[in-house]
Amino acid sequence: MISKIFFSVVAISLFLGLALDAATIDEEQAGKVDFSYKNGSNGPSNWGKLKPEFSACSSGKNQSPVNILKNDTVYNKNLTPLSKNYTAFANATLINWGFIIGLHYNGDIGGMEINGKKYAFKQLHWHSPSEHLIDGQRYDAEMHLVHEAEDRSVAVSAILYQYGDTTKDVDPFLAKLNHGLEKLSKEKCEKDQVSQIPVGMLSTKHITRSTRKYYRYVGSFTTPPCTENVIWTVLSKARSISKEQVAALKAPLTADFKDNARPEQELNGRQIELYDELKYKGGLLTKRKEPV
Repeated sequence: MISKIFFSVVAISLFLGLALDAATIDEEQAGKVDFSYKNGSNGPSNWGKLKPEFSACSSGKNQSPVNILKNDTVYNKNLTPLSKNYTAFANATLINWGFIIGLHYNGDIGGMEINGKKYAFKQLHWHSPSEHLIDGQRYDAEMHLVHEAEDRSVAVSAILYQYGDTTKDVDPFLAKLNHGLEKLSKEKCEKDQVSQIPVGMLSTKHITRSTRKYYRYVGSFTTPPCTENVIWTVLSKARSISKEQVAALKAPLTADFKDNARPEQELNGRQIELYDELKYKGGLLTKRKEPV
């Protein structure tokens, strides 16, 4: 059964942007400030003006998403393979936040490690089309896996998706959520509502699969308040997704959020680093199919 929770879009955004804590605001303020992905007074170019807490959306110099130019990336020999350790199965809940569709695993399911620091998995969500670009190419969807360390620093892994060549080219992870997404689409959220539905025990194997290449840079959350100092890891190889699956992710969202990708942001001198397994191991690996 779907349950509805009443929040303002501002509160939801603060939930994502301020170290993923459940932010609260005064009831009189609820719904008075919101944002949109469309051009206009509350569109991406004006997010920083909507609320003082959102100022980084306009003034920040380390914002996300960005366009990753392969020829401009720098190989960093100190980057290591992604270290991820998640519980194999856990109870999960699909959530329509109004501007994105997300998934929360209930309880502690593990996380990832970057530079010796452990980041606990908090939630994942989808954007369509993609927010990050590679060599100017925007993909059909993007999944963000959000993690938080004990010191409240945040690391996000991004997985890009593109339409497959055949109808059989689907994302197996989303395929397991078809029923839940259908239910969410029948209970569309207004701006002050959040709908959620339990999906039961769900495998984490599709979010733990390894990669032979990834890009690393320091950026921000891509929704207000656009908090910076987020460590981004963007996997280089896109996974397959079907048009029907992208449509299912869009269906529960209101009109202003059907296309929920923030425009690319300036690098402002930042370098994007590259991890390449072949170089990391001295090019001595035997040929094998590249995992995604």
